[in-house]
Amino acid sequence: MSNIKEYVDLRDWPEGRDAAAEWFHNKWGIPKEAYLECIDDYLNRNSELGWYLCMTGDNIVGGLGVIENDFHDRKDLAPNVCAVYTEEAYRGQGIAGKLLNMAVNEMKKKGISPIYLVTDHVGFYERYGWEFLCLVQGDDEPDMTRMYVHY
Repeated sequence: MSNIKEYVDLRDWPEGRDAAAEWFHNKWGIPKEAYLECIDDYLNRNSELGWYLCMTGDNIVGGLGVIENDFHDRKDLAPNVCAVYTEEAYRGQGIAGKLLNMAVNEMKKKGISPIYLVTDHVGFYERYGWEFLCLVQGDDEPDMTRMYVHY
């Protein structure tokens, strides 16, 4: 397991689009084509909502994206961080926090603030400046889920 980590904005590694879409698909079960559509919008500059990765060598070990809506009923709370994931062997090293900060900072540079995310985790995102905002109804979900905001 390499300790050397590189944080990448996918616009700086466009040749990684397929690998990134496949990686996110494998983690979340959302069709690869859905990731490719959002990633291509970003790479082609049709959207400023970005995709960010943590790499060790050629391996993706963490990642997240920013999309308009992460499958919930509050369409007014946008954009949303989505697909936050760190490989189990790399957890506890601050990777998700660095990726979250990277996304927040990149969105702010583009004049996009606040940003939101939905999660069932309590206590994790607060460490990185996120605040609980409200409960939202997830698409096709029986239970409400937590919505966080970062200003």
